[in-house]
Amino acid sequence: MKNPGLYLSFLALPLLFSCNQTEQKSAELKDSAIHKECFISIDGKDTANLELETFEGGKITGNLLINYIDKGKNEGVVAGAYKGDTLFVDFTFKIGTENKTMYKNPLAFLKKDGKLILGVGQIETSMGKSYFVKGKPIDFEKGRFTFDSTVCKE
Repeated sequence: MKNPGLYLSFLALPLLFSCNQTEQKSAELKDSAIHKECFISIDGKDTANLELETFEGGKITGNLLINYIDKGKNEGVVAGAYKGDTLFVDFTFKIGTENKTMYKNPLAFLKKDGKLILGVGQIETSMGKSYFVKGKPIDFEKGRFTFDSTVCKE
């Protein structure tokens, strides 16, 4: 053990290498969406825009803007995945432009004939997390917004 610093540096090399690899992989995952889709919905004077990116493994993230003509806008991000033909996401959003409070609600979209239909379901909150009540169906007939596919803006 004439030079312990040399031995420690050899032991630290694999650790440094693995940390660097993790950072590279997370950066690649951020930029490696395998599919992007955009949707628009109009209900009377109210409109909604939805952008979705699909990643390997089925994870979906995106942006949702719902503009209510009388109440202002709900704007935020969605994150979730498909279960069969239904997309379940958490919508983290703020209401209006001056409100800084963030809200989080579950949403469900039924994919049918290339469209996404926003469903209505009973939601409850437990320990600060909102979710659809198990055993209670989500009604896709009562939803206000049916999203049609549109060209994504760059």
